Amino acid sequence: MRVLVTGAAGFIGFNVSCQLLARGDTVLGIDSLNDYYDVNLKYARLAEINKLRAGFAFKQVDFSDHVALDEALNGEHFDRIVHLGAQAGVRYSIKNPRAYLQANLAGHLNIIEIARHRKVVHMVYASSSSVYGGNGSLPFHVEDRTDQPLSLYAATKKADELISETYAHLYRIPQTGLRFFTVYGPWGRPDMAMWLFTKAIFEGRPIDVFGEGQMRRDFTYIDDIVAGVLTCLDNPPVDDETVKAGGSISPHRIYNIGNNRSEDLSEMIALIEQACGRPAERRLLPMQPGDVRDTFADINAIHHDLGFEPRTSIHEGVPKFVHWYKGYFNII
Repeated sequence: MRVLVTGAAGFIGFNVSCQLLARGDTVLGIDSLNDYYDVNLKYARLAEINKLRAGFAFKQVDFSDHVALDEALNGEHFDRIVHLGAQAGVRYSIKNPRAYLQANLAGHLNIIEIARHRKVVHMVYASSSSVYGGNGSLPFHVEDRTDQPLSLYAATKKADELISETYAHLYRIPQTGLRFFTVYGPWGRPDMAMWLFTKAIFEGRPIDVFGEGQMRRDFTYIDDIVAGVLTCLDNPPVDDETVKAGGSISPHRIYNIGNNRSEDLSEMIALIEQACGRPAERRLLPMQPGDVRDTFADINAIHHDLGFEPRTSIHEGVPKFVHWYKGYFNII
């Protein structure tokens, strides 16, 4: 099986590509390699894939440019698509809204058009727990209302789900949308709290703790996320007009994919301190615009349908991240 992976130089795309290759599939990876965060990390991920595995081809292309995308994929064959590329970041969307319009809306449409014309077997795409907005009912269920997003990033991810539903209805394209919950682990993103806290602690700087430290997150380790993505990829929704997770009667389902636990931010910080071997100086700050105070995934749907079950607690995952971070930056 050959799989097109978008965002292949990104955190999740890199790890998904590695696992696809490890099990014997081949991968065509695409990524724009934009400078939202240090592009050297993206190049390092690509180098790691090429060092570890054969069967990987890569093309640098901005998939929000449909002309460039069509040209890049001309003559390429693939059976399935894992669409993970996007403009990420809740806070960044407040200052740079047009980047989200282009990457997350035009980009999603372009990839789903590729899926339609290539008649792919299945397209798995990244949504986000951010679509739940300020939902005060915990845990978040896939059936909950998601029409009151608190950030443009969340709004674009909800729009992607609606576009996919339309295409599933019109063209019967099998699709699975995954609402990721706070993914972390080795090779993670530098704009995420776990990376920022670890970096500040090793540099002897205070850490900025938003929400006055009174926030909870469903932290999900990268290996569990990848296992869920691959399980979904291998099991396309059936076009049988039965109601799928998320409510569709077309071949389109939506799953939460999280650790099924909501952890205090203070507990995560304590684990980072322990793994770093030094304390953090906390600077308590108010909530940021677009942020939510709590996230908590109900994963009953994906567990029932596909047997997905996360295996990594933050007590295991946080030290693994810090260990990788120290190795990557040669910290003794």
